[in-house]
Amino acid sequence: MASFTKASDKSKVLKTEPLDYQDARWATLVKITYTDPEGVERTWESAERLTRPAGSDIDGVGIAAILQDPAKPNEEPRIILQKQWRPPVNATVIEIPAGLIDPNESPETCALRELKEETGYIGEVVKDRSFDVSPVMFNDPGFCNTNLRMIHVTVDLSRPENQNPKPELEDNEFIETFSVPLKDLWAECIKFEEQGYAIDARVGTLAEGIEFAKRWKLG
Repeated sequence: MASFTKASDKSKVLKTEPLDYQDARWATLVKITYTDPEGVERTWESAERLTRPAGSDIDGVGIAAILQDPAKPNEEPRIILQKQWRPPVNATVIEIPAGLIDPNESPETCALRELKEETGYIGEVVKDRSFDVSPVMFNDPGFCNTNLRMIHVTVDLSRPENQNPKPELEDNEFIETFSVPLKDLWAECIKFEEQGYAIDARVGTLAEGIEFAKRWKLG
C-alpha cells in the first residue's frame, strides 16, 4: 500500500534539560503519599497527563485497524502500522494509529477521526459489542496514570474513499503509514528491531498475543 511520509529518520535530539512544572503543557510530575498494606506511610513519584478531558475516563485511544477487501476474501488480513520518530526514545517507533480524545467525544468517534487524520482511511468499528472497544488499559502504571482504550476497526478497501487515502497531518506530524500481514506481526517486529526501530508496546503486545495463539493453538 502507499505510504504517506515526511521522512523522520533525520530527526535527532539536540538537548535534554529539566522542565519547570509551570511550563508543562502535556504532563507533570507528582509525589503521591500512600499507606502500604501494613499501614506504613510511603511516597511514590508519578507522571500525570494534563490533557485528559473533564468527565473522560481515558486519555486517548489506540486503533487496531485491519485492511480487508470483500472482493478478495482469500487475501490475508493486514494491520495498519506507522513509523514515527519519538523524542523521548530518540528513535523511529513502530506504532499503531492513536490519538488523544477530545472533550465529549466517544472512544469510537475518536478512533475513526484519528484514523482518518493520520492515515486517510475511512474505517468502521467492529460490529461486535464483545470486541469493539477494549477495557481501559494503563500504559505503565508503575510510572504514570496514562491510559487508553483499544478500538478495533476494519477498513473496507473496496470503498472509493479508501482507494487513494490522503492523511490530514498537522505540521508537527511526520508519519509514515504502511501495513503488514496480521499473522506475521511478531516476525515483522523482530525484523524492525534488527533494523534499528523501536517497538511500541501496543504493537509488541498485540504481536505477542497473536504468536501465543498460534503456538498454543488457541481459537
